[in-house]
Amino acid sequence: MAKNDTVLTGFHAVSARLKKDPSTIEAVYADPNRRDARMKQILEQLAKAGVRVMKADHQRLEGLSGGIPHQGLVALAKPIESAMSFDDLMDAINPKTLLLILDGVTDPRNLGACLRVADAAGVQAVVVPKDRSADLTPAAIKASAGASESIPLVRVTNLAASIVELKDAGVEVVGTAGEATKTIFEFNQTGPFAWVLGAEGDGLRQLTRKRCSDLASIPMFGSVESLNVSVAAGICLYETVRQRTA
Repeated sequence: MAKNDTVLTGFHAVSARLKKDPSTIEAVYADPNRRDARMKQILEQLAKAGVRVMKADHQRLEGLSGGIPHQGLVALAKPIESAMSFDDLMDAINPKTLLLILDGVTDPRNLGACLRVADAAGVQAVVVPKDRSADLTPAAIKASAGASESIPLVRVTNLAASIVELKDAGVEVVGTAGEATKTIFEFNQTGPFAWVLGAEGDGLRQLTRKRCSDLASIPMFGSVESLNVSVAAGICLYETVRQRTA
């Protein structure tokens, strides 16, 4: 395994790369004891694409995946993270812009899950700080189910300053906070819009809160006090989708 190889674990991650660019897949390791239809289908697709597949036992697959659940399938591939510069993002702002901004989401699985829901909701890009953010580890890539290679990830040095620039460009930037008096349903989200979410527990940093256009809460009617950030992201983003498709 080359030092910079991306490790793709499980069917979603391998299938997504196979569809996007099979030439970047360097090797695939498969459990010969798994002979179900799903494994048979992807092995046929890999063979058709000319990708080398090698048999590997459970111990070998565990070592390659770093303990991430692999479903009997692990691939090594050249990295093709879908990155975008903040300047390029600013140039691409349009009346239908929808962004997801993550402040302090340091769990790779949460980052991957947020990328997945953002991709499903048609988000233009996901913006994260360079320091207080998870990297695209094998766990993040697996949780994204292929979205890490399709949705642009924009890493910025100063998140608060970037929010100000987005606002100056006409984007309404709304942060989520449990104590906010307005709910996510009280904002017109049909124009350029960005949701800002913090990590579960810590929430948004103070400076991030201050730079947002406004704050919104997700109504909670049960006993739990907060939601996982990827779940919250899905709720917020699909309220925007609902308004735009109504």
